[in-house]
Amino acid sequence: MTTDSLFEQLKHPNPNLRERAMWELADVRDENTIPRLMGILDEENVTYRRAAVKALGAIGTDAVPLLVESLVNSDNATIRGSCAKALAQIAANHPDVPFPAEGLQGLKTALNDQNPVVYIASVMALGEIGSPAFEILTEALKTIDNVAVAVAIVNALGSMGDSRGVEVLTALTNDESVDPYVRESAVSALPRLDQVIKYQRGY
Repeated sequence: MTTDSLFEQLKHPNPNLRERAMWELADVRDENTIPRLMGILDEENVTYRRAAVKALGAIGTDAVPLLVESLVNSDNATIRGSCAKALAQIAANHPDVPFPAEGLQGLKTALNDQNPVVYIASVMALGEIGSPAFEILTEALKTIDNVAVAVAIVNALGSMGDSRGVEVLTALTNDESVDPYVRESAVSALPRLDQVIKYQRGY
């Protein structure tokens, strides 16, 4: 199949065909594939846009530099949100590849984005990256006064399986000065984190 027909297939109503096209694009890509996928990130067609996000996720860390640049600099919130989601997909698809430092920095910057889709997607991406993102998330908890971001971070820490999270979440549950919604989230995240840690250790 030509690259053009693979791009066409990203719009296909059948999810299996879209999925196959994504991974095939990742395999046969040339120097134009990543920029071309980036160009779809503000598509009106949501199916096509999501497929591009997933295809970038299939490609992996080579896509990180362009994704970070748009995540931090694009004035289009749809593009910024798509970039954060693509970075999450890269972390999910390639867990054995160390996540590039510039990707972590870009997501850290995006935590202060004005747009909820962007900052929530960025928290989720950092949660997906896991332990390497732990400091960024816990640091942001101290400095960011956006309750929605704080709750998202608490939930990410609860799912991440990093045992350092126990101390952070416990401190939040005991801190009277913390927003009640954030405290409540920390209370429910703790048992979840406990389960994840046990599962990882194979109990």
